[in-house]
Amino acid sequence: MDLSSFPITKKWPPSFPDRLQLYSFPTPNGVKASIFLEEVGLPYEAHRVDFGSQEQKSEEFLSLNPNGRIPAILDPNGPGGKPIALFESGAILLYLAEKTGQLLPREKYYEGLEWLMFQMAGIGPMFGQLGFFYKFAGREIEDKRPLDRYAAESRRLISVLNGHLRGRKYMLGDEFSLVDIAIFPWVRGLLSFYQAGDLVGFSDFPEVERVLESFLARPAVQRGLLIPE
Repeated sequence: MDLSSFPITKKWPPSFPDRLQLYSFPTPNGVKASIFLEEVGLPYEAHRVDFGSQEQKSEEFLSLNPNGRIPAILDPNGPGGKPIALFESGAILLYLAEKTGQLLPREKYYEGLEWLMFQMAGIGPMFGQLGFFYKFAGREIEDKRPLDRYAAESRRLISVLNGHLRGRKYMLGDEFSLVDIAIFPWVRGLLSFYQAGDLVGFSDFPEVERVLESFLARPAVQRGLLIPE
């Protein structure tokens, strides 16, 4: 398979050009793709995009994702047997679900879309802003109203999850799905990376904690969380 027409392969040459190429870093958004791929067993090759040297802003990476964010993929076996390049983690999850026929049950397709959009529009941005104002540079801002706002909104979103998960094993019921893959790396990051569990009162949400533990116990999740190494 010849992928030389894609400039990103100049910076990250594929060792296995017949496999799906993943360009990522193990952040809550980045691991969505790797966890999905590990769960379904689709062959792929992972390339680490180094934030320290701003590789996500390199010309080669921007040729695949002009937004300069991970993850991005290049699938040599796209629709019609032609290569396809994709960015945005939600779009990648939907593409992989369509490609493999796994992790998004057809009878719950639109319910899955609802909760995927809930993560992308709510959980990701709110948890990310909370992390900025709680753990990173936002701490230097004397005005605490931004932190209070994002903490309150994050708590509200977790409360929505907690109510939905009562009586359910996972987000879409008994079946593990791409919705869980989208949401729970962010919940994990809120607790372990941002260390904001006490700030949002996470102990008040036992259903979310229960499903997070189940999510993290899955072997494919454990592998995916560490990819790229």
